[in-house]
Amino acid sequence: MKALHTLIAGAIVFALAAPLALAQDGKPSKKLYCWNEGGRKVCGDALPAHAVDSARTEISAKSGMATARVDRALTAEERVAAQQAERAARSAAMAEEARKRRDHAMAESYATEQDLRNSFQERIVLLDETVKASQLGIEGRRQTLLSLLRKAGEAELSSKPVGKVLADNIRNQHDELLHQQATLKQQQLERSTADQDLASALERYNTIKAAKPGRG
Repeated sequence: MKALHTLIAGAIVFALAAPLALAQDGKPSKKLYCWNEGGRKVCGDALPAHAVDSARTEISAKSGMATARVDRALTAEERVAAQQAERAARSAAMAEEARKRRDHAMAESYATEQDLRNSFQERIVLLDETVKASQLGIEGRRQTLLSLLRKAGEAELSSKPVGKVLADNIRNQHDELLHQQATLKQQQLERSTADQDLASALERYNTIKAAKPGRG
């Protein structure tokens, strides 16, 4: 019976001592912190509140070796700039992925290089026709505006007021002329880059086709 009591007491001591030993073994090792403050290096075993956002080096008090280096906290402006850079990088990656998908679709859509050329030629012809139509429309609009301006000028020379309907018509024709001119400028830009787009597409097409297995 005495032996049983001794065994129970030993088990209790072991049960109480085990968590204590684990707590001591699991206790994090003490660290030192070093940071710059007013142009000089400051070290301590605790990090003051005013240094929390500063760049610092963390050193093991036991080994004296640096265990971590923490950069300073970003300012509000730097955080915004970092977020913008991250969004730009993400957009660039998405654009590159979209380009790869388009290139793959292009390689699958056209059996030969000539098929690709024919497709681009159709686009180029359409662009040429669109530019010509816009030029004709602008010339017609210009002539209409000149006619209205002559009427307004004749009225003023005859000391007659320019009617509201005529004045509104002149204003509307002028605004529409400016709009058509801006549209034509964009169309001409697209046409000017069409040949370069074809050259780039042919280069990518041939590169993709050459990389396909089974091509000698």
